[in-house]
Amino acid sequence: MPDSALSAEVTPTSKLSPDEIVTLVIKHRVKAGMEAQYEAWLRRTVAIAATYPGHLGVDVIRGKTDGLHMFTCVLRFCSTEVMQSWLDSAQRRELVAEAAPMLADGDFTEVNRHNEFWFVPASDSSPPPRWKQAVVTFFVICPLTLLIPLLWGPVFRAFPPLGNYVISTALVTITIVLLVVYLLMPQATRLFAPWLNAKPEPMPGADHEG
Repeated sequence: MPDSALSAEVTPTSKLSPDEIVTLVIKHRVKAGMEAQYEAWLRRTVAIAATYPGHLGVDVIRGKTDGLHMFTCVLRFCSTEVMQSWLDSAQRRELVAEAAPMLADGDFTEVNRHNEFWFVPASDSSPPPRWKQAVVTFFVICPLTLLIPLLWGPVFRAFPPLGNYVISTALVTITIVLLVVYLLMPQATRLFAPWLNAKPEPMPGADHEG
């Protein structure tokens, strides 16, 4: 287990191409009675991380496991190199040493190269079913595919060169991607978290044989 918070090393199997978004998922169980102190530490840590070039934002998911508060932090970076720069920084090392006494059992960190980082569970359970992920993603993206072209329409008519099929499609796509990644999907996953992470009800008599 890593010996400190916000610590992780990128192994060769987790290397990404420089133009891919990489996410660092960090899970902390906080000792009882130290939640307020940890919250203050977390706010300061998020603010410091945000100053690093290439840092794309962070989402914090709060939950409980085994009676203790669990904080799942999802940090997004523009590349593996940028993430590793943050992990190796002197500021992070100081924060790591400060947080260690507040954690019940160290920390859990993982590097994620897929868009499932939007659906990180608040505990050590598996991510939500893929069909639920697909439903949330559909309801986030579908309205944008209808609305964004309408909003760009006046611009395309006012500046005909931008109305070129390739250029207009690229502008619409970029707009949708930016809205989904930075604004709408993080909010949607927080809003639907109870449904996404709901456990299926056991079938009557499922734990009886015969």
